[in-house]
Amino acid sequence: MKQSLLACILCIISLGLFAQEEAKQITLFTNVQVFNGASDKLIKADVLVEGNLIKQISKEPLMVVQTDNVTIIDGGGKTLMPGLIDAHWHTMFNFWPVSRVLGSNFGELSIVAAIHSKEQLLRGFTTVRDVGGNVFGVKNAIDAGLVDGPRIYPSGPYISQSSGHGDFRGPNDVPENLGTSLDYSQRVGHTLIADGVPEVIKRTREALRMGASQIKAMGGGGVASLYDPLDVTEYTFEEMKAIVDVANTWNTYVAIHVNTDAAIQQWIKAGAKSVEHGFFMKEETAKAMAEKGVWWSMQPMDLHGEDAFVFENPISTAKYTNLVGELENAIGYAKKYKVKTAFGTDLLFDPELAAKEGKFLAKLKKWYTPFEVLNMATANNAELLKMSGPRDPYPGKLGVIEEGALADMILVNGNPLENIDLVVDPENNFPVIMKDGIIYKNTLK
Repeated sequence: MKQSLLACILCIISLGLFAQEEAKQITLFTNVQVFNGASDKLIKADVLVEGNLIKQISKEPLMVVQTDNVTIIDGGGKTLMPGLIDAHWHTMFNFWPVSRVLGSNFGELSIVAAIHSKEQLLRGFTTVRDVGGNVFGVKNAIDAGLVDGPRIYPSGPYISQSSGHGDFRGPNDVPENLGTSLDYSQRVGHTLIADGVPEVIKRTREALRMGASQIKAMGGGGVASLYDPLDVTEYTFEEMKAIVDVANTWNTYVAIHVNTDAAIQQWIKAGAKSVEHGFFMKEETAKAMAEKGVWWSMQPMDLHGEDAFVFENPISTAKYTNLVGELENAIGYAKKYKVKTAFGTDLLFDPELAAKEGKFLAKLKKWYTPFEVLNMATANNAELLKMSGPRDPYPGKLGVIEEGALADMILVNGNPLENIDLVVDPENNFPVIMKDGIIYKNTLK
């Protein structure tokens, strides 16, 4: 009797497990030209997605039984490619002027950031590396399915010295008195100001405690900040090394905001692995970065025209002009020495610019082939993100269409390997957008 009861229980459990397995969402893409993120050749294939993973890629037609949990999408010869990745993004700062960001209620800021995250996903960007700001609430809400948006690799608060690029205190907030309460930007976790080795160690650990997948340190002068000229190297070498050492103990890496050649050299000597911006990079430094496997995370910014950044103060405007004028040289050095190069936008404080994220990707055609551009924004960027090791919030392969990879994909009207400008207009050129096996857009129904 006991044996019969046990058998019955096991049968019920098995049936339950089978039912759960059967409930997995299945999507079959038929008749598509696949750009896998790594090859410059398209292959005609069917692609089967089961749950959140790419289950099968076949040059022969695949068949599935039509049920409630099965979606079949006839690609009609369109191109299926990996979802796009922006390796330098600020979820919390791309839609309001800096004055409003710093003066807003954090709850309101987070809600608006979540709304704009959905817009970013519908631009075909299924993953971002967020390199500064308290994005954890928005990220958690996206991951929980409460709102739509891309995967977010969060750096959390910038680590900045006093009078560094992350110091957004008012002009009369110094000297700081012992025991004085933190300013708004620090209280809400956008930035952490730290001076001296013990303090940078503590603040870096706090950022990791908050959930940072990698550390973002302000390593040199910036544009949007008012109290750090572009030529400044931020942090002493001992402080730099301390930040990198803490990240190393957590098996992740440090990305540095930096522009001058001297600052880049100091930081890569300290062990930083990702150079953000680096507009003033010189040839010997590019060579050293290539030898050490240090990434260059670049942004194709314009000096003039409708896509140029506009700032509220003349100091930032002057710094921006000085900086962007050096982009051409930096790209030349990076290409010459084959520096690992990532694409990002760094679109800040302007929702109209943020909406042009795909247009900024297409700007790379000035220096790179369409394949190089798309490879950079998919498989290549994914390689950079995966440097976070065990701090990776999304284990699994990203940026590629391969069996076993995470199912982040977009269907494109046409062949972007021939016409990279297709990414400029995602509304009309991306009829299907999938992230984590979930279809967020399908105009082919």
